[in-house]
Amino acid sequence: MLDVTQRLLELLDLSPIGDDHFQGDSEDLGFPNVFGGQVLGQALMAASRTVENRLCHSLHAYFLRPGNHRMPIDYEVQRVRDGGSFSVRRVIARQDGKEILTGSMSFQVQEEGLEHQFEMPRVPGPDGLQSEQELGRLLAPHVPERMRDILTRERPIEIRPVDPMNPLRPEPRPPYKQSWFRALGPLPDDPVLHRCLLTYASDFQFLGTSLNPHGITFMSPNMQVASLDHAIWFHRDFRMDEWLLYDKDSPSASGGRGFNRGNFYNRDGVLVASTTQEALIRRRSS
Repeated sequence: MLDVTQRLLELLDLSPIGDDHFQGDSEDLGFPNVFGGQVLGQALMAASRTVENRLCHSLHAYFLRPGNHRMPIDYEVQRVRDGGSFSVRRVIARQDGKEILTGSMSFQVQEEGLEHQFEMPRVPGPDGLQSEQELGRLLAPHVPERMRDILTRERPIEIRPVDPMNPLRPEPRPPYKQSWFRALGPLPDDPVLHRCLLTYASDFQFLGTSLNPHGITFMSPNMQVASLDHAIWFHRDFRMDEWLLYDKDSPSASGGRGFNRGNFYNRDGVLVASTTQEALIRRRSS
């Protein structure tokens, strides 16, 4: 396993600090605040530590305050219910005594049932596509020095956009994006870990889908962008060390908010997870 991937696994490996209380470190990805996917992944790990023989099938969370990447995060898990087939947990993430995220997760015993799914869209496979890191190296000479590390740093999750946009010269596009995702290096056979890793990764390249029609990217001036909430549904088993297609669309933007949806497919076209997110996409007055 690569060192950068091992560091991500260590980030998700929370320390118990009391009854159903856990603490996780924060990582600095070069953003002003803690990456939302980190808080989501750690929250799911905290909840999973309180459930036996059941896997998470859905997660719903709200981002309440920006997180400080220089401080650890405390996670309080509340055992809402343990039924015959389902368990529900509520998680509150805090820094300096203030709530930064609240969410609910539902867990289910494994069972058989009716099956159907959307077909995976026909897009080029990951082979031959450039990764975000490779594209970042091409952009690095043309951006301020403070942004170069964000574009070129080592990443445990490799992302290969199907049709990348130049963030320095954005142009209006339809509200659709596709990217291939996978964790670098082989991972343990732990379905809980794979779900937490997908949760972490699902916040990458998501809110930008709602910016596509407006010819705006995260590098555009006078824009305030932030995730407001996040939801995930896990449909079928998967591995994060194998390629997954993240197919995203944005049906609507209004009121300073953009709504985004996503589906994860494995290379065999099996739909393994779905996501939704509303994001703040506010244009500041100059």
